[in-house]
Amino acid sequence: MSEKLEIYDLNSELITIEDRKKFYSEIKTEFKETGKISKKVKAIRLILMNSSGRIYLQKRSKMKTENAGKYDKTVGGHVSAGDSFNMTVIRECAEELGFPATVLEPEEFEKAAKVTNLDVIGLFKKIEYLPNFLSKRISNNNSEFIQPYMTSIYFEYYNGPIKFVDGESSGIEVFSLEELKEDIKENPDKFTEDIKFMIQKYEKFLVPIK
Repeated sequence: MSEKLEIYDLNSELITIEDRKKFYSEIKTEFKETGKISKKVKAIRLILMNSSGRIYLQKRSKMKTENAGKYDKTVGGHVSAGDSFNMTVIRECAEELGFPATVLEPEEFEKAAKVTNLDVIGLFKKIEYLPNFLSKRISNNNSEFIQPYMTSIYFEYYNGPIKFVDGESSGIEVFSLEELKEDIKENPDKFTEDIKFMIQKYEKFLVPIK
């Protein structure tokens, strides 16, 4: 069964509900012809840490058509029609990383992180909603494609095992914040623009549990 997405204009007004493959075919044609995209969909982007503040990045499969082989945020995913951002986080976590998770309000998150068995369940908090997040995609022929999203950003703590389920990743690497910043500085082409943006903008959240 194909995935249905809510399609919005650049003012975040709902236009229609459409098949995901059809939507991407349309916007790629539009970008090729005009150099811009006039529609967007909802998505989540999340960074996973363990309780010591070490950051888990996904290495995208070399079989991906965009940003192949690059290190990226831990998980990103589309919000299916009728779903919320929070529901998408829980679904993507289960489908891509293989463990259960819950999303808490920021004021509850810090308290819960201190008393929850993070070997068993992941705890998320929403950091920010960005109505016009621009994601730069680089195809296998080195052409660039810039796509707008209505994006919610999440951070999570989890200490248990991770198992990539859907085959979209070729592995995972764990960094301290300083290691990651240094690697991005020395090897910028190794990382997606998404994760470089997120590390720069949200560095203050990438900390151990106190």
